[in-house]
Amino acid sequence: MSKITEQIKNRILVLDGAMGTMLQAYKFSEEDFRGARFKDYPTSLQGNNDLLSLTQPEAIKTIHGKYFAAGADIVETNTFSGTTIAMADYQMEDLVYELNYQSAKIAKEVANKFTAKEPHKPRFVAGSIGPTNRTASMSPDVNDPGYRAVTFNDLRIAYKQQVEALIDGGVDLLLVETVFDTLNAKAALFAIEEVKEARGIDIPIMLSGTITDASGRTLSGQTAEAFLISVSHIPLLSIGFNCALGANLLQPHLEAIASKTDFAISAHPNAGLPNAFGEYDETPEEMGEQIEEYLKKDLINIIGGCCGTDPEHIRVIADIAARYKPRSLVVNAAPIRISK
Repeated sequence: MSKITEQIKNRILVLDGAMGTMLQAYKFSEEDFRGARFKDYPTSLQGNNDLLSLTQPEAIKTIHGKYFAAGADIVETNTFSGTTIAMADYQMEDLVYELNYQSAKIAKEVANKFTAKEPHKPRFVAGSIGPTNRTASMSPDVNDPGYRAVTFNDLRIAYKQQVEALIDGGVDLLLVETVFDTLNAKAALFAIEEVKEARGIDIPIMLSGTITDASGRTLSGQTAEAFLISVSHIPLLSIGFNCALGANLLQPHLEAIASKTDFAISAHPNAGLPNAFGEYDETPEEMGEQIEEYLKKDLINIIGGCCGTDPEHIRVIADIAARYKPRSLVVNAAPIRISK
């Protein structure tokens, strides 16, 4: 089977869109989230989307299939919150391995079916690794700035469990995404390197940060360039940004890093900014026009969508991406100057 490291040299690869947006359309009830297996579970489970890989696997399989049919080359596993740290909210820490393993198996099964039908367009599965709901470099208590709700080692252990299960389930690559705190991301990357070394394997890694607002910085205070510099010692398949911003607002941050690294560049922005009701109104065509600007400026190797995007957004993006060559992976990067 063709490797993603080969495919990325030849064409722009298309990542899927939002899993949460698609799941919301199902309007699953508390009983749907529980299924028969967790009928008598002591805590409320509605909102635990990762659990749906166990209780509503056909829905997850259908969503992956819709994204592949729309033109995606890569789908993400339904494991954004698949760590013991995040699952503690539902008292489901003991299920972490199974959640990640089954999510990977579901996605890989769908990917294999599409690859078999279209061998010229192999499909891949990225193990989605989210940021957790705690931050290692900032205090959640304004009255105690030195306090930390989680340690680097806590995160390393949690991420290692997730990574092992995703790899066992058959993912082709790992995606550490929605990074708002680079220290959290470094714990994930450290855990991945531990697993790679222990197993004697190599697996491609995508890293995707989040510029939180118009300040142009991550939540932990880094600019796009600083984020790139702080992780450049790790062997990555790609680096980029996702979530928080729409495609047009994300562009300057992609421009800031595209000429300064020989990693591939990825982006999966939101469908614009949320409206007053927290919903996303940007149409596939509107988003596509903005993303085409990335391609005209030779910024992108992997492109997809985040919050508010669905298979129609991905269909438009895939059609546009097919008309452009990928950004060159050999960059004569100018020295990066750190301004005060």
